[in-house]
Amino acid sequence: MKDRKAEIEPLRNLSASLRSGKPEDFDGRTEFYRLTPKQRLEWFEQDDDVPFMMEVFQIRPEKRSLLPAVCHVDGSGRLQTVHADTNPLYHQLISEFCRLTSIPIVLNTSFNENEPVVCRPEEALDCFLRTKMDMLVMENFIARRQS
Repeated sequence: MKDRKAEIEPLRNLSASLRSGKPEDFDGRTEFYRLTPKQRLEWFEQDDDVPFMMEVFQIRPEKRSLLPAVCHVDGSGRLQTVHADTNPLYHQLISEFCRLTSIPIVLNTSFNENEPVVCRPEEALDCFLRTKMDMLVMENFIARRQS
């Protein structure tokens, strides 16, 4: 939510997105995730720098079971690369997730529920409060749902 941009550029979703590793969390919208450039060939059968989520690549067969939330039935997945120089905080998030899980992939889908994509903090909080999201993070603000 830092730059508060909507999805003006094709499938970019830099500001408004939901992330998780569980397929049941996304109501079928599980095809978008990101990967740092140096790790593409380890996880995908071809290498390309993809700044927008507009290309689908085959996930390596030995990695597919590690990505049940993002691997399509044909073994493919939609890729977007993230660079430290253009999106340092998001790159840092992916890197930390990789450090904790050994998986350098973060699932991404539009931040909305039967409405236009969230663009303002008020909309994000409203969406969080009426859904089953576990956590909402906006810059340095973190809201956690109590068990």
